[in-house]
Amino acid sequence: MLPDAAYARGDEGWVAYQVIGEGPIDVLVTKSVHFPVDLMWDDPGFVRLAEGLGSFSRSIWFDLRGSGASDATEHVDGRLIESMVDDMITVLDEVGSAQVSVVGLIGVPAVLFAATHPNRTRALVLVNPVAGPPAARPDDRLRDWREAWGTGRFVAGMTPSRAGDKTFLRWCARCERLAMTPAESYWRLRASLEVDVRPVLSAIRVPTLVICARDAPMANASHEVADQIDGARFVEIDSSDLMVLGTDTGAVIDPIEEFLTGRLPTHVADRMLATVMFTDVVRSTETLAQAGDRRWRDLLAAHDHLVRAELARFGGREIKATGDGFVATFDGPGRSIRCGIAIRDQLRSLGLDVRVGLHTGEIEHHGHDITGIAVHIAQRIQSLAQPGEVLVSRTVVDLVAGSGLDFIGRGTHTLKGVPGDWTLYTPAF
Repeated sequence: MLPDAAYARGDEGWVAYQVIGEGPIDVLVTKSVHFPVDLMWDDPGFVRLAEGLGSFSRSIWFDLRGSGASDATEHVDGRLIESMVDDMITVLDEVGSAQVSVVGLIGVPAVLFAATHPNRTRALVLVNPVAGPPAARPDDRLRDWREAWGTGRFVAGMTPSRAGDKTFLRWCARCERLAMTPAESYWRLRASLEVDVRPVLSAIRVPTLVICARDAPMANASHEVADQIDGARFVEIDSSDLMVLGTDTGAVIDPIEEFLTGRLPTHVADRMLATVMFTDVVRSTETLAQAGDRRWRDLLAAHDHLVRAELARFGGREIKATGDGFVATFDGPGRSIRCGIAIRDQLRSLGLDVRVGLHTGEIEHHGHDITGIAVHIAQRIQSLAQPGEVLVSRTVVDLVAGSGLDFIGRGTHTLKGVPGDWTLYTPAF
């Protein structure tokens, strides 16, 4: 019997999913938006793939918001990539999975999930991953994309082992038409060509397997991904299919099963990827002298209340208050940017200006505090911000690329105690 699709309800929308198999391990699959869960069972290649994973696990498949049967993405608000991770959390909570092995048929959300939620990641498998934008923007591909959507030519071109299968081509075309509109597909492709998660790879600490089709397009990119993840196991298979829907899905399933059912290296989830925020009230000493002690205490109390309210609204985690500022972390850079802007705007109503600094990197928890180079970088960036400015690192910009957020360059700087030159930006709104 075919599995029934169901809905998981998240804070920002509904996510359609299916569960295949009964365990004993949980596997969450991030798949291309081309293939809605309701249509997976109409193609023998997908059936072999889904049943192969389900034979040794409880495998969980879902439609990212904006595709298939899931809700649209109108509320993503500049957070396309982290919204994908939100969808993963929503589905896992719905099915009661505390820890999962993530199989990334598309790599970006899988990479971000493993880096930001190592406590919920048992292992990570990446199949033909690409972590950064192409060296040159493929303008011809973008121009032709909208006209080609709904024909199946794109997917068929990435699965040459089935290039002569007319039934497969018709199925691909139908999947595309029912997955999303041509305009939505064009927007997602453009976004995917701009996102760069290569700075995230070094923060992955969970056991990782990278599978690469030897003759597939962009195979070199998969080699680079494996090289940048500490301890990653690399398996190369004899194939030219970028999409795992070819005639020999067993070549992919077998190493995944061996890896996930074997004895995995243990990992301690005390380090993770996070966006660190530092805030600081500008000219606090002068304000204190002008306002007096009692008025200053009232201002600080109002300041603390407003900042904590915005942290709660945008999912920030307060680490500590610093007297006239805060240190906080976020599991997504888009939220942190919106929160920083909201804090700035709210504090202006009190007659206070604030500097905000943001950087995404690896942190380590020590009790209620955090340490790590990312913390120092965020603090140095905050110290360079102008009054009323939210200042961010290039890493933050790269992770929200394609989400509709625009930035203004603030030049290249040296950060005290941090090697290298750092290009900084401020949101253009």
